[in-house]
Amino acid sequence: MTAKNTICLWFNGDAEEAARFYAATFPDSAVGAVFRAPADFPSGKAGDALVVAFTVCGVACIGLNGGPAFRHSEAFSFQIATDDQAETDRYWDAIVGNGGQESDCGWCKDRWGLSWQITPRVLTEALAAGGAEAGRAFAAMMTMRKIDVARIEAARRG
Repeated sequence: MTAKNTICLWFNGDAEEAARFYAATFPDSAVGAVFRAPADFPSGKAGDALVVAFTVCGVACIGLNGGPAFRHSEAFSFQIATDDQAETDRYWDAIVGNGGQESDCGWCKDRWGLSWQITPRVLTEALAAGGAEAGRAFAAMMTMRKIDVARIEAARRG
């Protein structure tokens, strides 16, 4: 069944490689159909992967190999909720260790330029608590790249 709403992500010829990486990295993720171009197109040849259907943590996506005209930006990101430091480390290390780059406050970018927020639930819960607890957790987060669960928990306690 095709989803009613699907996220379309623009790639420069490597949508299938990215989709396979996401499927191997995140649970409830898979590569679906790969639609091949029936004829040459501005950034590829007949038979090249044109559109790749995939899911990331259950979210329907397609990768469109549209060429170099458009690049990803931080205006779009996947936010992955994690349950503990081990899960946070696993996803962060997979993205950054596969040619990606670290950023601030739990954000990183994969080698294809897509932004990811690897966000431990403890941080989200602290911010939802409001008040001084949220302020302390927020201040701690602002000093981090990858989120340190133990430091967020300590900040919550004061």
